[in-house]
Amino acid sequence: MSGRKRRFIVEADGGSRGNPGPAGYGAVVLDAATGEPLAEAAEFIGTATNNVAEYRGLIAGLRAARALDPEAEIQVRMDSKLVVEQMSGRWKIKHPDMRPLAAEAKTIFPTPGQVSYTWIPREKNKHADRLANEAMDAGKRGERWKPSLSTAALDAGPRPEAVADSAEPDELDELERLSERAGGPAPAGRAAAPAVPPPGWAAPADLGAPATFVLLRHGETALTPEKRFSGSGGTDPGLSPAGRRQAEATAAVLAARGTVQAIVSSPLRRCRETAELVAARTGLDIRVDEGLRETDFGAWEGLSFAEVRDRYPDDLDAWLTSPRAEPTGGGESFATVARRVALSRDKLIARHAGRTVLLVTHVTPVKTLVRLALGAPPESLFRMELSPASLSVVAYYADGNASLRLLNDTGHLR
Repeated sequence: MSGRKRRFIVEADGGSRGNPGPAGYGAVVLDAATGEPLAEAAEFIGTATNNVAEYRGLIAGLRAARALDPEAEIQVRMDSKLVVEQMSGRWKIKHPDMRPLAAEAKTIFPTPGQVSYTWIPREKNKHADRLANEAMDAGKRGERWKPSLSTAALDAGPRPEAVADSAEPDELDELERLSERAGGPAPAGRAAAPAVPPPGWAAPADLGAPATFVLLRHGETALTPEKRFSGSGGTDPGLSPAGRRQAEATAAVLAARGTVQAIVSSPLRRCRETAELVAARTGLDIRVDEGLRETDFGAWEGLSFAEVRDRYPDDLDAWLTSPRAEPTGGGESFATVARRVALSRDKLIARHAGRTVLLVTHVTPVKTLVRLALGAPPESLFRMELSPASLSVVAYYADGNASLRLLNDTGHLR
């Protein structure tokens, strides 16, 4: 064979029946010389917008092409003007929720000039469009899409169901952040697909190693035993003597296991002190991520639950029943925290694909990551126990699925 690089065409599409609504993507890799389909990918992704589904289709198509030949030259053809222009660098990616998806797509073939983008009309993108619809139909039946490498002749037939037009502005509504790539809950009244395959269904063999987040809640502070609200809006307490002992025990077990490859910490003192003890044992550097900080509890900072109940009963009742309710005095709602935690999660997944990363953070961010991975509703935050210095683990796969592997493990503290 000559030294000429192989050339692939990636056609990708995504759609949402509702925008946001039940969504899916499809992608096909074609031999550029013959037009022969070499690989297909499709997935039902729960509730999302067209833009999210289109980006997910692009990522899946690029990953399928890379699995065939990481040195190949790639021409991406899509009927999404938005994705083509943004990935070509001609349009700014305005919405922060789109940036991690675009960043992830760029990491798959990082060599400059290896991937080019071309807009095509929808009627020229029937293969990928059909796969996206097949995936949505399968999700509606509670099934997982299965590849068939069906011939292009099938694309001349009628579409299974029209997908909402994809030319909407680059905007996501407030709840969509809770239901994008890690399988978060759908907005009220809409059903979301499970974030992982049903029991007995094996994940595709070509997904590679997941990005694995080991979630460590910091050790105790003086406020922890008294169960006082301690967020990011009040004082910044350090570890108590008991909390330091907890952090040292956790550091010892993590060093002994030797699986953690990077450490990322909340900027708050109690997390940084916990992370520093782990770093001293493992020799790893610490990266600080603002998105991992605890909720700002406003006027409730430093108060016990009983004190908040006595002083702000109506605000507390609202907070316990609505993810959009804010603590008294301009604190953060759970919906706000979920958006920033999910954004940090997506950036970290893109940066640490295939690696095991320790995230040293707080109660709400850990519970939020677990909730989003499970596709659980916001009220599930109140139904999880999370002890100081406990370990939880979530794995994130290349196809967007997430798997909860461990929750609130405190065995190392005994």
